[in-house]
Amino acid sequence: MDDFPKPLTVPVFAVLGHPNEGKSSVVSTLTEDDQIRVSRIPGETTESTPYTITIDGKDIIRFVDTPGFQVPKQALAWFRKFEGNPEHVVEAFIEVFKNDPFYADECELLKPVAKGAGIIYVVDGSRPVRDDDLAEMEILRLTGRPRMAVVNSKTDEKDYTTDWRNQFRKHFNSIRIFNSNTANFMERIKMLESLKAIDQEWEQSLSDVITAFQKDRQRRNDLACVAICRAIEQSLLFSLSESVTAESDPNAIKEKLNQKYQAQIKAFEAQMFKKIRSLFKHHLFEYLLPEYSILNHDLFSKQTWELLGLTTEQLVAAGAIVGGTVGAMIDTAAAGHTFGIFTAIGGVLGAGSALLSGKKMAKNRPGGIRLGGDNLQLGPTRNLQFLYILMDRALIYYSHIINRPHGRRDMMDGQEKKPGPKKGFSTEFTSGQRTICSKYFKTVTGRSFIRDKKAVSDFEEFIKAVLDDLSGK
Repeated sequence: MDDFPKPLTVPVFAVLGHPNEGKSSVVSTLTEDDQIRVSRIPGETTESTPYTITIDGKDIIRFVDTPGFQVPKQALAWFRKFEGNPEHVVEAFIEVFKNDPFYADECELLKPVAKGAGIIYVVDGSRPVRDDDLAEMEILRLTGRPRMAVVNSKTDEKDYTTDWRNQFRKHFNSIRIFNSNTANFMERIKMLESLKAIDQEWEQSLSDVITAFQKDRQRRNDLACVAICRAIEQSLLFSLSESVTAESDPNAIKEKLNQKYQAQIKAFEAQMFKKIRSLFKHHLFEYLLPEYSILNHDLFSKQTWELLGLTTEQLVAAGAIVGGTVGAMIDTAAAGHTFGIFTAIGGVLGAGSALLSGKKMAKNRPGGIRLGGDNLQLGPTRNLQFLYILMDRALIYYSHIINRPHGRRDMMDGQEKKPGPKKGFSTEFTSGQRTICSKYFKTVTGRSFIRDKKAVSDFEEFIKAVLDDLSGK
């Protein structure tokens, strides 16, 4: 556990409030630490615990999770009677009651304030203001420390935000609505912007924190782009083969290759998902997707291929680009498997081949099993739709991760409910963006005579732009 430095070397904010108002959840979301204990049981937090955000090995800001007020009315009575230097009222309170179990929680939660921390006071906006709350607010006003009030709207059933605002204006330098169950990266930045207003002396240091956050976010997006592009290229290029003898059972070999092929593609994707989770600091042992999530379907299932990827019309247009100059790779079904056959046909039949492949992929599996000499080979894939399936799944997963607050412990909802038969992102790409994808596919799968480095870099820049857009940049 961190120690509170004295004097403070980075901005420090104590997150205070009544028990079970969502303080730990707010700290978890602000610090991107999903391992902070968040419980519905009041009084779970018994000690003031600091959580420091470190970027590039440098501590930049610290938030302190604290116990809830227990006897605010009695504590306020003492504060009002205090006749010493008001700048030291908090230290005096702790000194007087440090060994008194009746005031144990109040002493503990005020420790970081005594050491110079700013105050973030958290309330549950779904309940009305009570007398205890008014006492807590007055105590915090009497500390003289810079302070912000935060309404943490934990439910949509009732909303007393207006009442809270009216009381907050009497006691706090700044007021903010911050739902720790829904707040994303931009909401965290807005919170920091609001904190700048509570004390002019902190403006520059908090501006530096915001800049560090934004640079770190861009770095993580760039690394997520690398992980996605790497997994896609690995999947498109993967192939395997097995020797065939006169005694071999070709169908058994085909099935074995199919199983190995699918397992490896899924492994590429799982590795990519894990990297994205790690980059955005989601470390919970089990990350549960919403029940309705498309990602709960197998990568090679019929549902996945029906719900993700391009529409028929879009696939036809994209296939024309791929097959226009070097011919068409046409997948034809045979004995329940897909055999890749090269045909030197361009233009219109190139478009038709993409359509044919798209229809057969889910049923007959990707790639193409080719019989060459005494080897039976499966892959690399010749199906353009496979690229868009992989992209959609990567972008959907990325969207889940970046939009899931670290303080939330239940499953998310509302992320994938898009109108229309297709539920992915690729159908919303412009024709120019689909051209970038088609050229990339053509280059990476070796269907261009010369590897077009620009096609690869253009695709990577496109993926990076999509990620930036999804993250709200």
